[in-house]
Amino acid sequence: MNKFYFSSQLLNFYVKVFCAFTCMVICICLLSHDAQAQGKFSVQGKITDEKKQPLPGVSVSEAGTKTGVVTDVDGLYKLEVSSPNATLHIAFLGYDSKDVTVGGQQTINISLTPQLRQLNDVVITGYGKTSKKNVVGSISSVSAGEFTQGVIANPSMLLQGKVPGLTVTKSGNPNQSPTVILRGPSTLRSGAQEPFYVIDGVPGAPIDLVAPDDIATIDVLKDGASTAIYGARAANGVIMITTRRPKADQLRIAYNAYVGVEKVAKRLEVLTGDELRKYLADNGQVLAPINNDTIPGTQQLVNTDWQDEVQRTGVSQNHNLSIMGGSKATNYGFSVNYLDNPGIIKGSSLNRLSIRANVGQRAFNDRLRLDFSVFNSSTKQDNVPDAVLYNMLNYLPTVSVTRPDGSFTEDYAGNIRGSNNPVALIANNKDQTKSSRFLATGLAEVKILPGLTYTASLTTQREQFNRNVYYNSLSVLAKGNGGKANRISWANTRNIIESYFNYDKTFGKHNFKVLAGYSWQEDRSGDGFGVTTQGFGSDALSWNNLALSNPPAGTIVFDNSAQTTLTTLRLISYYGRINYQYADKYYVQASLRNDGSSAFGKNNRWGYFPAASVGWRISQESFLKTVRALDDLKLRVSYGISGNSLGFDPLTAQLQYSTVGRYYDNGQLINAIAPVQNANPDLKWERTAMFNAGIDFTLLKGRLSGAIDYYDKQTSDLIWNYPVSTTQYIATTLLANVGKVSNKGIEVVLNADVIRGKNFTWRTTINASHNTNKISSLANDQFTLKDIPTAILGGKGQSGNWSQKILEGQPIGTFTLFHYLGKDKDGISTYQKADGTVTTSPSTADLMVAGSAQPKINYGWSNTFLYKGFDLTVFIRGVAGNKILNATLAAINTPTDAKMTNIAKFTLGESYNDKNSFLISDRFLENGSYLRMDNLTLGYTFKTKSQYIQSIRVYGNVNNVFTITSYRGIDPEIDLGGLTPGIDVRNYYPKTRSFIFGVNATF
Repeated sequence: MNKFYFSSQLLNFYVKVFCAFTCMVICICLLSHDAQAQGKFSVQGKITDEKKQPLPGVSVSEAGTKTGVVTDVDGLYKLEVSSPNATLHIAFLGYDSKDVTVGGQQTINISLTPQLRQLNDVVITGYGKTSKKNVVGSISSVSAGEFTQGVIANPSMLLQGKVPGLTVTKSGNPNQSPTVILRGPSTLRSGAQEPFYVIDGVPGAPIDLVAPDDIATIDVLKDGASTAIYGARAANGVIMITTRRPKADQLRIAYNAYVGVEKVAKRLEVLTGDELRKYLADNGQVLAPINNDTIPGTQQLVNTDWQDEVQRTGVSQNHNLSIMGGSKATNYGFSVNYLDNPGIIKGSSLNRLSIRANVGQRAFNDRLRLDFSVFNSSTKQDNVPDAVLYNMLNYLPTVSVTRPDGSFTEDYAGNIRGSNNPVALIANNKDQTKSSRFLATGLAEVKILPGLTYTASLTTQREQFNRNVYYNSLSVLAKGNGGKANRISWANTRNIIESYFNYDKTFGKHNFKVLAGYSWQEDRSGDGFGVTTQGFGSDALSWNNLALSNPPAGTIVFDNSAQTTLTTLRLISYYGRINYQYADKYYVQASLRNDGSSAFGKNNRWGYFPAASVGWRISQESFLKTVRALDDLKLRVSYGISGNSLGFDPLTAQLQYSTVGRYYDNGQLINAIAPVQNANPDLKWERTAMFNAGIDFTLLKGRLSGAIDYYDKQTSDLIWNYPVSTTQYIATTLLANVGKVSNKGIEVVLNADVIRGKNFTWRTTINASHNTNKISSLANDQFTLKDIPTAILGGKGQSGNWSQKILEGQPIGTFTLFHYLGKDKDGISTYQKADGTVTTSPSTADLMVAGSAQPKINYGWSNTFLYKGFDLTVFIRGVAGNKILNATLAAINTPTDAKMTNIAKFTLGESYNDKNSFLISDRFLENGSYLRMDNLTLGYTFKTKSQYIQSIRVYGNVNNVFTITSYRGIDPEIDLGGLTPGIDVRNYYPKTRSFIFGVNATF
């Protein structure tokens, strides 16, 4: 196979074309003006609904102009248009819009039809689009007006609680990417559970490349028949993002902005200095003088609140300016977005600037469409050490932040206090990442024959990352190093060619749609370098001049991580799909994709991913057409197979060597090289087969609609490192396809216009989902594995204990813990041994299955109320039936260490002599269920008669209003991704409550 290189000359050509075209458009806009009619023409009339009742507040305007009026309380309007041949555009929320030619008539009465939104909405599918009524797969669509509101840096957060079966979790850390899982975890590989993202048709584009304000709709493809068209990358589902595009004959300028104030939503209650002193005194103990400070110049004892010392009120801001316009032949769009999100932990922050531009041109009587689009983002992230989050809880509140000489109160020897000063951790350690992402796509679409269209696109993408870390000479994280710096820089590039034909033809009652295409992709990753050095004469330059370091011999370390390991991955695909529709009531769809990847073993580099689905619109049958309350009823059944190759590169299945130590040779220290990974020529992608059955319904002229889906998702060929004999292999483990995992569930969504009045409207949407996850097997005839211990949390002699296991017959995230039996007569915590007896010294043999982190129910409930110019949105979401391991509370439940570290208020009920109180057991396994009022938004849209201002809306928003839960930790929204879901493990970045004021203006 020949290589394809995307040259810089071609990229420069694209950029020059775009710039030239943009300049031309700007000149036209500046030189042109609206044509003035020679004379005005007056038209009047009445707008009514389908029952001939008057409709007040209907927008009546002249198409192509800003001239318009709204109907009065009797549905009457009167409008002066530019000529007797003008066209009226009539629009009203909840009804189908109409365009009516005046034709010299002075009185025009119009009746509007209620809009069946769910049936007519456009749904984006792989390499195409269709209307909701023609969908035969399980697809959930969310439009911009339904997105979750708040200070949002990653667009996946827009879907939180909005899509049944989609679980999105995130802490308050602005730099943390959300964990997104669709229809349950189906892999054992951490970081390989995320859905596949497609932005404006570009497969695999990074989701945080696009600003939330630039997104028009998001379509979530859930079942195998919908996702299989993307083959080896679609086992976790596909999320299709469509950005805003201009409409013909429209110039639209929009400015959206908000300012948000963020505060910690909840604190973990620990003792104050006085409470700690009293607790010790009550137990006959006293602090060492060095751990019991007084305020200088007074006898007043110190009470330091370390959570207050490291936390702050964050003030975020977001600004988005977009310009879109064009004619029937040409359209253009440009937007710029700026987000500044300082975290509520001092020293953490996110700052991003995003730019998007697109130009489209139609030619040859619309037979040719050209489109060019560019995305670019620049991001700066400042992080603090994870140790800050734990030490703000357990550092002694009886000592000052600093000593009288200004230095931090710190235990450099490690024998006075059992923790570190969290303020010093922030001040003495810097961690900053700067990244830039660029994506450019050129597309050509040609209508070859009636119904036959050919589309070709070329995409190039580049990511550049620069991470800089500096531990200064006072840092406890690099004691004795005299300052330690780490710099790493790497770049990833991706080039994609998509080439496909679409054929759409109708013969009487028969409609055929055929797709056939070819895809080529090359990823070049890990083009970078990293180095760590130490021994700086001054901290003034931090990481900026590594040449000034004076490292001892052998202490310079070169980065050997995946980020700086250069690999080239190629993916070639052939795909096809056929849709058949008869009489608008019978639907059949079948697809097949053939993927080839250089990531897998030479014996399994190609795979086939088939899918099929059928649909029956029962409402179109004669025996149901007389049911007036029924608008639409459709049954769907589908089956499809897709794959998971996320996180694999061409070295995955290859024999690999790496450094395994150092040795002396002739007076020099030399790196020792040895095999660390066996080759597996039979390694292939994981395969997910999914059966889906669903029903869609719309009732009462669109006022009530919904869907119910059942799915059975079976994943085989799970990839894991299995122990092997060194008589057959070089290394002790082999990466192989062995295990199986099952996910079965049901999803329900219901939409209702509860009230649809003249001045007041209430719309509600509720969704709920249930999923049962289970490891079906971990072994086969060749490879044997009883279980996979995970979640070794450590802490105070617990380094050999695991808190979760992967077990056959159990879900991912199954807790294995000591069973707590209460206190003995001396106040010491006791536990059950494997043989049923009682002990105060449990071992790993006594760990027992104790519950699961997987929720039984996820739900979301959204309500929108409209009254004249006011809008109110109330959004509630939650989970039920899951467990959370509160390892943070366990870690600070240490009464015997209360002279060296702080303790939780929970510990006041403990015996001071309890040497086992901190052991991680089912005592700290808590109910993770919660109900959260996630969003409360009140807005008002001002009426304007200005020809330059279309609308202005101001709004106030409260995010994370309140949470109802029995969980004793900081927040029950714990990460559900990876192999260790549901664990609060001393590093939880507090979730925030935000208060936002914003404005949306359209000109």
